[in-house]
Amino acid sequence: MRASQFHIGTLKEAPSDAEIVSHQLMTRAGMIRKLAGGIYNYMPIGLRVIRKVEAIIREEMNRAGALELLMPVVQPAELWMESGRWEQYGPELLRMKDRHGRDFVLQPTSEEVITDIARNEIHSWRQLPKNFYHIQTKFRDERRPRFGVMRGREFTMKDAYSFDRDEAGAQKSYDVMYDAYMRIFTRMGLTFRAVAADTGSIGGSRSHEFQVIADTGEDLIVYNPATQYAANIELAEAPCLIAERAAAGQDMRQVHTPGATKCEAVAEMLELPLTSHVKSIALAVEPEEAGQPVQIWLLLVRADHELNEVKAGKLAGLEHGYRFATEAEIVEHFGCVPGFIGPLGTAKPVTVVADRTVAALHDFVIGANQADHHYAGVNWGRDLPEPDLVADIRNVVEGDPAPDGSGALAIQRGIEVGHVFFLGTKYSNALKATYLDETGKPAMLQMGCYGIGVTRLLGAAIEQHHDARGIVWPRALAPFEVVVCPVGWGKSEAVRDAATRLYEGLKEAGVDAILDDRDERPGVMFADWELIGVPVRVTVGDRGLKEGQIELQGRGDAAAAKIAVAEGLPATLARLAQTN
Repeated sequence: MRASQFHIGTLKEAPSDAEIVSHQLMTRAGMIRKLAGGIYNYMPIGLRVIRKVEAIIREEMNRAGALELLMPVVQPAELWMESGRWEQYGPELLRMKDRHGRDFVLQPTSEEVITDIARNEIHSWRQLPKNFYHIQTKFRDERRPRFGVMRGREFTMKDAYSFDRDEAGAQKSYDVMYDAYMRIFTRMGLTFRAVAADTGSIGGSRSHEFQVIADTGEDLIVYNPATQYAANIELAEAPCLIAERAAAGQDMRQVHTPGATKCEAVAEMLELPLTSHVKSIALAVEPEEAGQPVQIWLLLVRADHELNEVKAGKLAGLEHGYRFATEAEIVEHFGCVPGFIGPLGTAKPVTVVADRTVAALHDFVIGANQADHHYAGVNWGRDLPEPDLVADIRNVVEGDPAPDGSGALAIQRGIEVGHVFFLGTKYSNALKATYLDETGKPAMLQMGCYGIGVTRLLGAAIEQHHDARGIVWPRALAPFEVVVCPVGWGKSEAVRDAATRLYEGLKEAGVDAILDDRDERPGVMFADWELIGVPVRVTVGDRGLKEGQIELQGRGDAAAAKIAVAEGLPATLARLAQTN
């Protein structure tokens, strides 16, 4: 590729709405151009990276025995009604009608369609196992699209779906995909972790996220540096931090805490450690039948901890949905305004759930259900009935004991780029997708689903690989592997000849190279290619040629190395081979 025949649209400044590095650099490097909120044009240089991502995914999916097909972007609503997700999915599902008034959706994912294919195409156990995948445009109508391609509305995803005779076979298919994902992200040159994760709206019972490690990541990853344990903070088990509840050492007393609606303020006022205070969070569950009252739950966590809403949503009684209680509901059930509520002496009955650590506390502080007052020296059993339920409902914190019993937990940030789920019969049951087993009897297909955010990977890779000058692509993802920069292209035939010979030699060696024949000043050329992030740059100039030399520099190298012109090709290939 010659730069004069390509489109290089670099910019000196990023748009004002580009909040994170990847959004800024993708725009400045000419990879994307915004069309609408969360919707982008992928320019030629950005599309080259996408195609390299897709090529790696295809090679490893095919190697794992998956079969590529292509499903439509537009899906009939009937399938979503069959699965129950027409009502469940929420406003992120973009719904539309055709000219005949029939309902359709712009697909965010393809579980319904692939299950429809399976129920029509798979009839016998002899056809199993099967794994189908496609790489296709998706659309999720995010309320607030942001961070460029990291949280856009339109994006490209690879989604795969396995079908097996039984759960044991489905677990094997899951493991095959897990291993394929490990190879995919390793080949891309990314630092990542596979972490146990919540299944979310997709459903299922076994799940792993693949997280690219980056300080700007939205997800918190909990891991044990001494073992293989790793989990998303939503799923990470938080142990009880107190081995045994101690006996009461104080009398319960009411204390005046004017204006102290936060535990931190109460702790400072009472000169007590924050670890002796309990935070109360009121949740509301809507009644199943009209006319019935709202149920209020009070969840208790130690004041230095945070409620884990995903864990709370798995409690029996909250698993079908909850919301935070309104101020009016809090006043009705606790007799006071928020900030002073607690489990003792509520105006109406509430269900009390204590985190494991809270259940082991003694002589602790709670809200008194009276404005500007708290109770101190509170003890379970003596002053306060034992909680209705004790459960793990908090986020882990750095230094918590690891659930696998070896060492302490650490926390780092990550960007989710892949997710694998074991679905079981969630969708095959709903859509009645069966096959005939060896005895000729119908049985439900066991399913798994496996997604990779293709366009999101671009942003994640940049968040992990950049410096003050621009993107630092891993070789496998770079839009070009080598750029040849001739200084004085329009003035020197010797420069043109040497640069062209090297460029042609690189192409013959199978290197994805570009020759910058735009006749730009050296500073402009170098700034462009450093911003774009090409792994290796070779500079050819008259002055160096007179000394029989050219310059070779890796994107992460502090300075260029001078090499003999005759060694230009092998030296460039050797330097490229050293690039991740």
